[in-house]
Amino acid sequence: MPNLRVNGAERTYDGDPSMPLLWYLRDELGLTGTKFGCGAALCGNCTVHLDGVAVRSCITQMSSVTNRAVTTIEGLHPKGEHPVQVAWRNEGVPQCGYCQTGQIMQAASLLARTPGPTDAQITEAMSGNLCRCGCYQRIHAAVRAAARGA
Repeated sequence: MPNLRVNGAERTYDGDPSMPLLWYLRDELGLTGTKFGCGAALCGNCTVHLDGVAVRSCITQMSSVTNRAVTTIEGLHPKGEHPVQVAWRNEGVPQCGYCQTGQIMQAASLLARTPGPTDAQITEAMSGNLCRCGCYQRIHAAVRAAARGA
């Protein structure tokens, strides 16, 4: 009996209910696009969508995802053509790239809730995702571009 959906596929989980969703995605499903960063929900590298809302999978326990839909970077768009992914490429956002999946997932969640965000809304929504390379101006530009549909 399925008890959660990951990227549209029904899944069952009967392991430790306190296990972080991040480890289930990476270790049990092999979805390694979601990255481990800090393990304390401070950096945003592990961001996924839970019923369409951005959450930090490193602190989201498996017990809290029962009967819910999880979307990872692999499930955002089957060919990597989500508007945010396209804008990321067009704006040349990544430098080292490690934080980018979390950044993209956070931005996609923002735009799903707020299709035409102000600069202040973009800054606020993205503030929990850290980029050690300092690509914040390009990240901001890509979110604006995705919002415009450019």
